[in-house]
Amino acid sequence: MNNKALLSKYVGNSENVFAQIKLRKGAETPSSQRITEVIEYAKRYLSDAKYYGEKQKYSTGLVSVAYCEGMLDALRLLKLVDFKWPETEERR
Repeated sequence: MNNKALLSKYVGNSENVFAQIKLRKGAETPSSQRITEVIEYAKRYLSDAKYYGEKQKYSTGLVSVAYCEGMLDALRLLKLVDFKWPETEERR
């Protein structure tokens, strides 16, 4: 798979997560504002990835979407948010 196709795939996966992400019960504490800030940072990285994709700078776009996914995964691993990555043949 080339970088353009990879970027498109990962951008789509991240968009899917943002459509369903929600704070977990118990995460609604004074730190919930911080969680929301991290989600907004991740959205900006996704926006950057799309921008670089449009400019055909696919490697840079992949780096941006990788940061986005990493931030989302960190929140999930900390059990602060709930979401599932889309199931694909490659992820199985």
